[in-house]
Amino acid sequence: MIDETPQPEQALGLIFNIQKFSLHDGSGIRTLVFLKGCPLACQWCSNPESQGVAAELIYARAQCIGLGECDRCLAVCDPGAIGRGSDEKVEIDRRACDSCGRCATVCPSKALEMSGKLMSVDDVIREVEEDGTFYARSGGGLSVSGGEPLSQPKFVKSLLITAHQRGLSTAIETSGLCSWKSLEEIAPHADQIFYDIKCTDPERHRAATGVSNELIIENFTKLRNRFPAVPVTVRTAVIPGVNDDEEDIRMIVNLIHEAGGASDYELLPYHGFGEPKYHKLGRSYVLANTEPPCETKMAALMKIATQVNGRRDPS
Repeated sequence: MIDETPQPEQALGLIFNIQKFSLHDGSGIRTLVFLKGCPLACQWCSNPESQGVAAELIYARAQCIGLGECDRCLAVCDPGAIGRGSDEKVEIDRRACDSCGRCATVCPSKALEMSGKLMSVDDVIREVEEDGTFYARSGGGLSVSGGEPLSQPKFVKSLLITAHQRGLSTAIETSGLCSWKSLEEIAPHADQIFYDIKCTDPERHRAATGVSNELIIENFTKLRNRFPAVPVTVRTAVIPGVNDDEEDIRMIVNLIHEAGGASDYELLPYHGFGEPKYHKLGRSYVLANTEPPCETKMAALMKIATQVNGRRDPS
């Protein structure tokens, strides 16, 4: 069963980051809006703070002044989740923490911060429109990512509709693990869709992400048949030991063709840049010390990926 974030009556979204001047998530210069909530738990996720469906505490230990100099967080932590480490820095009992955020409010060094903020559509659009000049000159606009943005379907639909009303181009990045109803309602309001397909084998997919890929593939097929004119770029993060074999990529290419094609197929080499975030959340990183695929391997895989040549003719 898909666990979708509960939606309030008003159009509010739980946002954990707004990143400006992106060049890789749609045409032109774009602003990326990152939403919290994701039904997958990919081992290589570079935004682990996006997975939870509620605001959560992150702790950058290196920035902590130390409880010998500052104990403001200790004083306001009613659940008693904050303790004193052997080095006089903060220790957090994640089981006791209720993510109230009081400690982050009083932390002078920003070692403690909350990831996740409720924002209205107007709040987001206002921030996105600060860079309107760049969009006009480059053909850019708003891209919505996550997490899985379709975990907050009402907010995303309202955001894309409002963006179009304000003359902004729109794009969404999705894993496809959502209800078809959500994808069907939102797709017409996206000028471009980036769709993640990690591998074709359901059990290997489950081992690497925590879920099967059956609904993802079903939704992709429905998307290409229901909205053939919407540009869809398929993406695969190439993960050593998960999907870095030539046959893995060939199977995904075949799947794309069988579903009706795609505008493009991008392979993204694994990187471990998100590893520090796991430590800030008090979590371990399963793929620690994993090396990215070498240039030779990526070149061979990309040669296979180029067999996806453009989207299906709507006629």
